[in-house]
Amino acid sequence: MLDRRTMLGGAGATLGLAMSARSYARIKGANDRLRVAVVGVNGRGQAHMSAFSKLPNVAVTDFVDVDSQVLAKRAAEFAARRNPAPRTERDYRRLLDRKDVDIVTVATPDHWHAKLGCDAMDAGRHVYLEKPIGIAPAEGEALVAVQARTGRQLQVGNQQRSSRETQQLAELIRAGELGDIYEAQTWYANNRGSIGRGREVPPPPNLDWDLWQGPRPRGPYRSNLVPYNWHWFWKYGTGEICNNAMHELDVARWLMGLRYPNKVSARGARRFYQGDDWEMYDSLALDLVYDGDRTIRWDGNSCNGMPRYGRGRGVLLLGTKGSAVVDRNGFELYDLAGKSIRTVAAPASSETTGTVGEGALDVYHAGNFVDVIRGRAKALASPIAEGHVSTTLCHLGNMAYRTGELLTIDPATGKPTSAEARKLWSVAYEPGWEIKA
Repeated sequence: MLDRRTMLGGAGATLGLAMSARSYARIKGANDRLRVAVVGVNGRGQAHMSAFSKLPNVAVTDFVDVDSQVLAKRAAEFAARRNPAPRTERDYRRLLDRKDVDIVTVATPDHWHAKLGCDAMDAGRHVYLEKPIGIAPAEGEALVAVQARTGRQLQVGNQQRSSRETQQLAELIRAGELGDIYEAQTWYANNRGSIGRGREVPPPPNLDWDLWQGPRPRGPYRSNLVPYNWHWFWKYGTGEICNNAMHELDVARWLMGLRYPNKVSARGARRFYQGDDWEMYDSLALDLVYDGDRTIRWDGNSCNGMPRYGRGRGVLLLGTKGSAVVDRNGFELYDLAGKSIRTVAAPASSETTGTVGEGALDVYHAGNFVDVIRGRAKALASPIAEGHVSTTLCHLGNMAYRTGELLTIDPATGKPTSAEARKLWSVAYEPGWEIKA
């Protein structure tokens, strides 16, 4: 486990480590107040409203959700924390008709991410978009195109890109501390329960079921689908790999300086609670093979919470001079004998395996986004071009699992040569709800 008294030397590094999320929020901002609307407030959206409300000269003014009961509850909770009461809206299109919102954050189910992101940018808004950026790679391509066309800022919500500690590790790697990194082992471990067997029933009166489905072809409501179990149905979700592996795969390829692989393979199964409605794997081993036989491995265990290195999720980097283990809350360096030689801990922690995932990194990541909008920072920590690559890695893992093939990948585009896999590059939409680049 991390020793919180151990830090890197140097005034710059010490300042970065000592700056908590709360102290960051006290930094004086520009005079222009940015107004934020949070779309999707039942889960991850709670972290959005909390993070943006901590930033200087930023006001969270609007909540949007298709569930009127959830909407009222979150608005009341937000006001109870001495925030101005937000306006509430069930239909995001009415929000985009107004001119008094600068930023739209998206924390809806996965099948809504790309549609909302594109529509918000086309309406002149900057967008903070949760991962995965879409439910198929073609949606990422659309987001890249719309961002380029509109010039709006689009930050992808893989918040570890804003970790001071992970950024320090990146600097050490560039300086040659670990030598040549030839392998990354990444993992996620949780103990999710069964989702049971649902029934086709009328949707509850507080839920706008038609609007919840949005871009996806219409179908009946199921009793065990909303609010969270949609993750495990192919029509709406993208599995644990897009839900969680995206974070660690992104960190691994960033620190290794990689983009698309040459080969992708995946072995997975539903090993727990067999017979319930969960359509996907709950255990998956993904391998990405790059030039020079460099590899990134992800081991996902949705229903077995056995940690590694004391962590429920993380990245182990193996190099020719040493190794490192890194997660959202810091990193540890090891020599070639496996002896720990340096530990760096974040001064403020971030949640790792909870469904809200709230923590200090949310404030840093939202702060970087706001600073770029105001011209106080040059670059987004996680721009859409990077988010698209990392999300596509996850989609390729799903493609390899669903086709049962060892996929050969064009490293320039990320596209598989397999005809069966390419069928999963895009999805069908409900007429009138298509995503337009």
